[in-house]
Amino acid sequence: MADAADKTAWDFRFPAIDGGELDLAAYKGRVLLVTNTASFCGYTYQYEALEKLHDTKAAAGLTVIGVPSGDFNQESADNATVKTFCETRFGIEFPLTAISPVRGPKATPFYAWVKQQKGWEPAWNFNKVLIGRDGRILGTYGSGDEPGAGKLGVAIEAALKG
Repeated sequence: MADAADKTAWDFRFPAIDGGELDLAAYKGRVLLVTNTASFCGYTYQYEALEKLHDTKAAAGLTVIGVPSGDFNQESADNATVKTFCETRFGIEFPLTAISPVRGPKATPFYAWVKQQKGWEPAWNFNKVLIGRDGRILGTYGSGDEPGAGKLGVAIEAALKG
């Protein structure tokens, strides 16, 4: 595997919500918006905007990836419940990982890499990491940065054009 400084998002895998793996290398050449999510958060409504963004920008090269996390004690206890909630309540079709830690010493390798590269880790649910077509981190965004709007929307559009 590449030296830590040479790694890109394409070097990482997550456990998938349905079992198996979600290999980010499968999205090489696409723009990714990786978002840590939770079912019982004040920002859970963002699932709707994330799905709309995924649906409307997929042809342009965007993939949204949801990373359910219990790090802030606002997620269901099991993957099946999370999946059912996301599909029935919000019609989520973008890829979801299994429930995964996103901060601290138990953070998944992807989030540990983001912290190493940018000195950033999610401060709350629905924090976002924008990955460029080259697999490099373009930016990190907080819960208040609405999917597809404001500075995040501008950054996504620039990434899709670049």
